[in-house]
Amino acid sequence: MDDLAQRDTAELVAAAGRLRDDAFGSRITYSPKVFVPLTRLCRDRCGYCTYATAPRALTTAYLSPQEVLQIASRGAEAGCHEALFTLGENPEARYPQAREWLAEHGYASTVDYLAAMCELVLTHTGLLPHTNAGALAAAELAALRRVSVSQGMMIESLRSDLPAHRGAPDKAPARRLETLEEAGRQRIPFTTGILVGIGESEPDRIAALRAIAAAHARHGHVQEVIVQNFLPKPHTAMRDAPACPHEDHVRAIALARLVLPADVHVQAPPNLSDPERLGALIAAGIDDWGGVSPVTADHVNPERPWPALRILRAATELTGHVLAPRLPVHPEFARTADRWLDERLRFPVLDRCDAESLGRDDPGAHWPERYEAAGNVGTGAEVVQIGRRSTAWYSGAGADPVVLLPGRAAASGAVREVLDGVSAGQETGYDELLTLFAARGPEVAAVAEAADRIRREQVGEDVTFVANRNINYTNVCTFRCSFCGFSKGPLSLNLRGTPYLLTIDEVVARAGEAWELGATEVCLQGGIHPKFDGDFYVTVAGAIHEALPDLHIHGFTALEVREGARRLGESLEDYLRRLRAVGLRSLPGTAAEILDDDIRAVLCPDKLTTEEWLEVHRTAHRTGLRSNVTIMFGSVERPEHWVRHLLRTRALQRETDGFTEFVALPFVHMAAPVYLKRAARRGPTWREALLMHAVARIAYRDDIPNIQASWVKLGPVGVRQLLAAGVNDLGGTLMDENISRAAGATHGQGLRPADFAAIAAAVGRPVRQRTTLYGQVSRTQVSALGEAR
Repeated sequence: MDDLAQRDTAELVAAAGRLRDDAFGSRITYSPKVFVPLTRLCRDRCGYCTYATAPRALTTAYLSPQEVLQIASRGAEAGCHEALFTLGENPEARYPQAREWLAEHGYASTVDYLAAMCELVLTHTGLLPHTNAGALAAAELAALRRVSVSQGMMIESLRSDLPAHRGAPDKAPARRLETLEEAGRQRIPFTTGILVGIGESEPDRIAALRAIAAAHARHGHVQEVIVQNFLPKPHTAMRDAPACPHEDHVRAIALARLVLPADVHVQAPPNLSDPERLGALIAAGIDDWGGVSPVTADHVNPERPWPALRILRAATELTGHVLAPRLPVHPEFARTADRWLDERLRFPVLDRCDAESLGRDDPGAHWPERYEAAGNVGTGAEVVQIGRRSTAWYSGAGADPVVLLPGRAAASGAVREVLDGVSAGQETGYDELLTLFAARGPEVAAVAEAADRIRREQVGEDVTFVANRNINYTNVCTFRCSFCGFSKGPLSLNLRGTPYLLTIDEVVARAGEAWELGATEVCLQGGIHPKFDGDFYVTVAGAIHEALPDLHIHGFTALEVREGARRLGESLEDYLRRLRAVGLRSLPGTAAEILDDDIRAVLCPDKLTTEEWLEVHRTAHRTGLRSNVTIMFGSVERPEHWVRHLLRTRALQRETDGFTEFVALPFVHMAAPVYLKRAARRGPTWREALLMHAVARIAYRDDIPNIQASWVKLGPVGVRQLLAAGVNDLGGTLMDENISRAAGATHGQGLRPADFAAIAAAVGRPVRQRTTLYGQVSRTQVSALGEAR
């Protein structure tokens, strides 16, 4: 790298761009933030700074707690994830006004007050604090680590003789480097950077970048490096100095990408360059725009307003890249929070994460959620939220999702390569499916288009549904599934309905009511009651079949089947043949959750293993029973687990050809014990929910013909979009659906055929009632359903 300064700009830029694309693909991130200028007092006097202000120009030395919370709340309402606290360095060392204000309000130092305000904002708004407090001592860094998810301090330059820093004792290179080093020792996710054009040379810039790289090599803590271009400002000592030339800035970005390790993000502030030059910064190797605020100015550079998000997105997409929001702590650090974050900060980060540990990208506010116990809702229970309500979309909640479809479809890079392979009929494997799950921006619509083309080829235009009734015969369960908001058991947390167990007569009566209302299917599922032996399931299926021989019995999860066989001491095959003989015709795919044992150890540690679930369905198919595939996604798993789930079930389908459909079940978080215990996300984002259906259609292409959307969890408005993403089936009318409601879902407990017809008509598709196994329904049955409902 000794010859870097001698290489021409085009060569540097080309090499840096390749490195960035290899490391981060087509994605450019930014942090939606609100800027909290805690104090404008500073003991330093830098030659370019207009942020630092004398006390006589201020009405108060520090923002009050009320002012801090007011600013942060505006950011939360606008959908921000980050509260960036900026302040001058050690103002109490210079100004008595600062010392007096701190003493009067009971704070020992500026950092002490900063820590208190971070905790205030985190508690009341859920915004994640990032502090930019400058050069700090070890104890100060430690105090802020307990209340902020990341910290920052610009190195700027390691030149000790720059006139720009003549009045700034805190800008001494040794002091800055020691802060950077100590942050690494304390495992603090850290932001640093260089300031380009304040009198330093290009070799000076390379030296500073190498020092940062060396610190990161020792500790692994540098999450991003800002390459900021100097712009002169009126009323500063450097007001007449020339602005950093654009080529110098571009070269510095490229040098940063080439000098720094591949896992360090490179950032350039988008408001310090003209909009037409943003593409050149991407070409030079940045993968991050830094914090962008929809509500507050850049108080350090108030003369340079933030670009509107639509402008930033357009500039990014013009280069073939896509924009994605992130948290102030980058994904690599959020995924290993036990190492990098104080224990009290881990859940607030998780609560704003998507499956890739980036920021949730559904518009709206994400307020901290608190719940109290509630009364019964049918045979479940519905939680009641206390405090401010989030306005973003969540699975099972009442808000409609953002419109991603129809939308502009475009893809380049790895996503384009995979989609071209899909168009050519190539099989998708692990790497290809993982790439598709990472789609953002217009890539999402491109993936959806590919999925919908396959849907048309495989099953045509009909949108299907089945008339059915759910009968959840008991909510008592001996198993400890941490996601379940329905069953009464060890993890009930007082947020579920009272324990109940229907009698066989009651179950048969409910099935009879469903038949009279035109249902062709009854779906039987419940908890694993401690009093059940395996004959309960045989008895209930036989009783229904005897009373209603033409009603399709779709029942018993893999867990119920395996537990029934175990309690009777029978083989799976013998037990399933007995169930089939008394009238059982198909199994639901529930109890699959995520077919990866690492995730199952968290969600359902005493339940079926991955192989045990697969073996139940393998055996069921062998005995002539059909079943479906489900996935419950959006809690603790990551996209790689989704891919393994799809591939494992695809392999079984190729072996047995027994699966009729794939059903994506978004995690409903509100009453789930794992969420209430602060150990899970808030379910998938809408982008993730849409991609789950589209990618499944692509993955199962010639193997599983039907992709179903759960209107209970996604809502009718959301389902309409999914009909353009590979979905052809809307599931059942679901009279008396209780499990999703018990987990906190707010959508109704049943839809009519007219409701399904309206959903399909909204996207110009015909609707057709089907049987459980996708056969035709007689005119008599269709008529009965329409008249009864």
